[in-house]
Amino acid sequence: MAEEAKKLAAYAAVDNHVQNNQAVGVGSGSTIVYAARQLILQHGLSLSDLDRHPELDVAIDGADEVDARLTLIKGGGGCLTQEKIVAGCAKQFVVIADFRKDSKVLGQQWKKGVPIEVIPMAHVPVGRTIVRRFGGVANLRMAVSKAGPVVTDNCNFILDWKFDGAQDWTEVNMAIKMIPGVVETGLFVGMADRAYFGMEDGSVQVRDPTVE
Repeated sequence: MAEEAKKLAAYAAVDNHVQNNQAVGVGSGSTIVYAARQLILQHGLSLSDLDRHPELDVAIDGADEVDARLTLIKGGGGCLTQEKIVAGCAKQFVVIADFRKDSKVLGQQWKKGVPIEVIPMAHVPVGRTIVRRFGGVANLRMAVSKAGPVVTDNCNFILDWKFDGAQDWTEVNMAIKMIPGVVETGLFVGMADRAYFGMEDGSVQVRDPTVE
C-alpha cells in the first residue's frame, strides 16, 4: 500500500511540475524511483550534472519526514548533502512521500533522529557539542552489512541526532552547520515549495508551506 502511495504522489508531482525541455533534478531515495522512471521512459531523457546545468528548473525528491511547514528530515539513506545541493540549485523544490512521512511536528513519525554528515575526525567533538547545546543523543551511524561506520558518497560519517521535543529548526540548523567539522544537516528548512502525499485510499494530498 505504501509503495502504491509513493507511486501516486510521484506521478502527480511530475504531471504538475515537469515540462518539456526543463532541467530536472532528482533525488536518490526509494520514492523518487517512480518519478525518475516515469520521466526517463516517457521522454528519453539524457543525464547531466551540475557542472553543465548549475541551475535546475525543478528538483523532485522524497523525505523521511515532513512537518506542517514543509520542514523536512532527509538523509535516512545517507545521501543528504548531495540531495540538498541539488534542491538548492532548483527554482522549485517538490517533495513526494507516502502517508507514513506526514507529521504535524518533526519527530512524530520519524524516530531515528536528524542525520548530520561530518568529517570523520570530528565526529566525537561534533556529537558532544550538539548534545551539550541542544540535548538528546548523537550516535555514529554504523554499517549493517559490513564492519565500521557508514561512509557517505563524500567519504564522511553520519551522526544521527535523536532530539528531545520541539525545536526552532531554523535556529538549530544554522547553529549545527556552524560547528567545525559539520558538512551538512538533514534538516531542509524553508526549501520545499510543495509536498505531495500518496494516501492509503489512493488519493494524493497536496501541501504548501504554512506560516504561523
